[in-house]
Amino acid sequence: MSHYNSATMKIFYSPNHRQHDPPFEGYNDSGAQPSYEKAERADTVYAALQETDWAEFHPPADFGLAAILAVHSAAYTEYLRSAYHDWKIHSPVDGMAFIPGTHGIDYQQSQTLSNSEQAGFFLLDKTVAMAPGTFSAALHSAYCALAGAQALAENGSTVFSLCRPPGHHAGQEIGGGYCYFNNAAIAAQWFSNLGKVAILDVDYHAGNGTQAIFYERADVLTVSLHGDPDFEYPYYAGHATEMGAGAGVGYHRNLPLPAGTDLSLYLGALESALELITRFSPEYLIVSAGMDIFKDEPLGSFKLTQDDIHRVGREISNLELPTLIVMEGGYHLSTLGANFRAFLEPFAKRELV
Repeated sequence: MSHYNSATMKIFYSPNHRQHDPPFEGYNDSGAQPSYEKAERADTVYAALQETDWAEFHPPADFGLAAILAVHSAAYTEYLRSAYHDWKIHSPVDGMAFIPGTHGIDYQQSQTLSNSEQAGFFLLDKTVAMAPGTFSAALHSAYCALAGAQALAENGSTVFSLCRPPGHHAGQEIGGGYCYFNNAAIAAQWFSNLGKVAILDVDYHAGNGTQAIFYERADVLTVSLHGDPDFEYPYYAGHATEMGAGAGVGYHRNLPLPAGTDLSLYLGALESALELITRFSPEYLIVSAGMDIFKDEPLGSFKLTQDDIHRVGREISNLELPTLIVMEGGYHLSTLGANFRAFLEPFAKRELV
């Protein structure tokens, strides 16, 4: 006999995300460019979920650094902790952020350079600006993912980690695309001690950091649907030919999609992704959820409506796996909260056997 889940969905959220608030992310001919990845993103999602009758908010515990260091290198973690403050010694102007502008440095070379020059090794692009509270915000974002993993393992069918900054572009020792710590990967590594894990990335952009972290492993399946990197960030990763290496061959799959992708085309790729996950038969599913698949997103080119996003959530929830949903991208502030609510609702109300 089946019944509907009447329990609330646990949602992990930390106001510490507001400590990461760089005033801009770069310059062009018009001057300083404000960041799309701003504090209002998490605030609007939080507000939209407060309007539901199923959202149950919790603060994350302090997990320390052990679970983060299981994914990210100690050198990278220490760099994020100290980068802004070391740079600030040489730049006393208030209201500024450290924006990386040196690229392509190898590890050995980086050891001889100053902290700000090391950005060429540890930070991929100008979207990963370092503000005074960036490290704290990134740390608590990872804690939200870890708290969600722990809660799901203990009891629950779906948990949402309202993570900001996002994480899926961050590799073992490099940040990029607004991402510092890879929240989904940190949760997956934590889960991997309990059994097989699948990560489904439905953010508009390829989850290149997640791919790199698990590329040679067979215990974590990674599948990503995204705008084709032939025209979309991160450009150098996310191609269909990238399918894993070593023990991981066949345990990674990219499903790149063209600009203008509508629901029909998206569902075709999603069906393939869900079949892969079903065959893998994981104990836990992690969904890297980005709402930049929405039709009006400034950093996307897909044509999905809010109803379409609800349908995507429903299709994934039909797997009936213990699921941790981790917030990634989405930058259209006036609809972001409602879009996440639409995506999460099928999980909150899904039928349980």
